[in-house]
Amino acid sequence: MPAPTIYYIRHGETAWNAAGRFQGSKDIPLNDLGRRQAATAGEILARLLARDGHRAASLPYVASPLGRTRATMELVRETLSLPPGEYGVDDRLREIGYGHWEGLTLPEMELHDGATFALRNADKWGVAAPSGESYASVTLRMRDWCESLLGDTVTVAHGGTMRALMVALGVAMPLEAVETPIGQGVVYVFRDGAMTKYSEV
Repeated sequence: MPAPTIYYIRHGETAWNAAGRFQGSKDIPLNDLGRRQAATAGEILARLLARDGHRAASLPYVASPLGRTRATMELVRETLSLPPGEYGVDDRLREIGYGHWEGLTLPEMELHDGATFALRNADKWGVAAPSGESYASVTLRMRDWCESLLGDTVTVAHGGTMRALMVALGVAMPLEAVETPIGQGVVYVFRDGAMTKYSEV
């Protein structure tokens, strides 16, 4: 039986995204651009589902528990003319934890703990932020989530969890995944061992 197709949307922009601050588990709301990006992702998703022969209401929808992903999911579902709140939440989709570095920019992280910052720069996949998570550990929960899917699924989560998903599904090696920019206002489709990005541009 083929693996389920995953329609993956990163949450829309927040003020911390715009300022280059790492959010992790912090619950930062969408800004105005982020809300527009969520609606745009919903429009793209509608076209993809129609192309693939899916009725929008027939698929499961699941989001990370953080507010920025839930707000994005609800805007996506509104765009699809679905009841905004009728979707699942799965803690395994939460963003990679940045521990003591949450809320900091890269230069501030280096000032906070230069030794760990240097170690992480040398191994971004295996080294965690102070009291945070490594991408390697996030990959384990993302693999567990993938194995729990019963069919094609729409999910809204985060940039970090998507990088881990890329590795969990064998789409990219860790060094490639950790450097991959993850767009907002777009839809990524994971199917048949490949990942394709869809945007309006």
